[in-house]
Amino acid sequence: MILQTLQDAHLAWGDAPLLDKVNLTIEEGQRFGLIGRNGTGKSSLLKVLAGVEKLDAGKRNVAKGLRAIYVEQDPVYPEAVTVYDALLKRGKIDEISDEVHRWEVISKLNEYIHLFGLNADASPESISGGEKKKGALALAFALEPQLLLLDEPTNHLDIDAIFKLEELILSNFRKNRTLVTITHDRSFLNKVAQQILELDRGDLRTYPGNFEAYEKRKNEELEAEEKARSQFDKFWAQEEVWIRKGIEARRTRNEGRVRRLEQIRREREARRDRIGTAKLALDAGGKSGKMVAELEDVCLSFGDRTLIKNLNLRLMRGDKLGLIGPNGVGKSSLIKVILGKLKPTSGKVRLGTNLEVAYFDQLRAELNPEKTLVETVSPGSDWVEVNGQRKHVIGYLGDFLFPPHRANVKVSSLSGGEKNRLLLAKLFAKPANLLVMDEPTNDLDIESLEMLEDTLSNYQGTIILVSHDQTFMDNVASFVIAPDSKGVWTSYVGGYEEWLRHREELEKPAEEKKPAPKPVQVREKGKPTKLSYKENKELEKLPSEIESLEEEQKQLIASMSGEGSEKKTPDFFANANKRMAEISDLLEKKYARWEELDQKKASFSKN
Repeated sequence: MILQTLQDAHLAWGDAPLLDKVNLTIEEGQRFGLIGRNGTGKSSLLKVLAGVEKLDAGKRNVAKGLRAIYVEQDPVYPEAVTVYDALLKRGKIDEISDEVHRWEVISKLNEYIHLFGLNADASPESISGGEKKKGALALAFALEPQLLLLDEPTNHLDIDAIFKLEELILSNFRKNRTLVTITHDRSFLNKVAQQILELDRGDLRTYPGNFEAYEKRKNEELEAEEKARSQFDKFWAQEEVWIRKGIEARRTRNEGRVRRLEQIRREREARRDRIGTAKLALDAGGKSGKMVAELEDVCLSFGDRTLIKNLNLRLMRGDKLGLIGPNGVGKSSLIKVILGKLKPTSGKVRLGTNLEVAYFDQLRAELNPEKTLVETVSPGSDWVEVNGQRKHVIGYLGDFLFPPHRANVKVSSLSGGEKNRLLLAKLFAKPANLLVMDEPTNDLDIESLEMLEDTLSNYQGTIILVSHDQTFMDNVASFVIAPDSKGVWTSYVGGYEEWLRHREELEKPAEEKKPAPKPVQVREKGKPTKLSYKENKELEKLPSEIESLEEEQKQLIASMSGEGSEKKTPDFFANANKRMAEISDLLEKKYARWEELDQKKASFSKN
């Protein structure tokens, strides 16, 4: 059943169209992930599908009686005493005429509020953006729409809430429910999306499969586009040289060539070049001491609650430490303890020497809304110096995708993604050998995220990172730590996946449990041990096992994105996506194990 269609849809903001004769068909049971650079019009398209915004031209056809629910990026709550009352008003639940249906909706709302761990009795003005998002999602699922439209649903949610959202989508949208979601969370996209919609320069393209399948096909397309563009520009340049010869161009026998050149000029003028990519550069400044921070038997309590219990941790120069876990477990408090800004209840904290700290705050407190972009990045100067190179502030802002004409606008006029890019520009304008990043991924588009990942991975200084973005954390952090309910922090080499497996072990009956990972301790130099016979055999087999899994991965991607993929069923893509996730998990574990055994073998050989 077709729920909604767009035909030759046109929507413009200024001179450039956001939607340029777009065609889209949304059918029952589909799950779309909508992606694209910040500012390309993704939210506008979602508002069009929700009926909140109208097209400038074209047609939007909607199935009769379609129940669609739109959850905006920053949900707005009506005035009410409690969150619960505000949700009842937002969903117009009291206006449902069928009493049985009304009580069913209320019952489901209570169920989902409990599932998300939301305090329904709190005042709407007192809760965080993440809590507001949870309430809006709980209401959306309770209303059981045929078409659910979500704008950045994972923003400001902690990892547990993201997992619950994934489970709800996968359990509620198997049959006749349809989803269109905007998100930058690649892990979330890989799990829930069956098709990717990409909005790029007014054009909407559809790619079968999840985000991994999209990336493969998109890279092939970009290579072909760049080649065609290069050939076009070369031909245009040749024709321009010819026309300047003058007399030959005026001869009758060459009039056709002149007309052709005029057409080429029009085509080139109309061509909308692909939006550039942020060019991030980070100066690690002078080297800090080899030891950045050392915690010895550190405890931190507030009243009866213990956030940190007997933590021993040594942070060395060049380490990239990730702090993971749900909101409220003490990640921000631990950062303050490490930096010496919060005194522990007991224990010792020792900071290293020559530390230059840059702090990325998820609340963007470093940004003054009344300042301009130039004043924010380089107050009192027209120049910034990065990695020993002096650069004009206008050009530097351009590296972060801010055009010259916006250099003097106020911070208050920026979108969420633009504010994050500006904060990065402000931080990266000064050298720092210790970078603390608290949720830097919120509101950034996927390309900017990948660029930031690459920048941080190549950064020579030390990083302390907090993020609920699994892919980002796993790609940047060299090791992660997370606490249990008693405040005992444990190290997990495998990142989020290893932490999740450990949590699952804790929930099993006692007889099924495996030994838990050891709590974080000060790094000590011990005598290397020799590989056992079993470990040697395991090390020998790992390369071929990894190669086999990678080959299977390639074949799956080919079957999901190759010729004839558009004819395959949703069940095929669901099963293929599931296997892709399994392979990804297996590869992560096998690479980690390979590195572990190889390092152990090398250490023993040296001694």
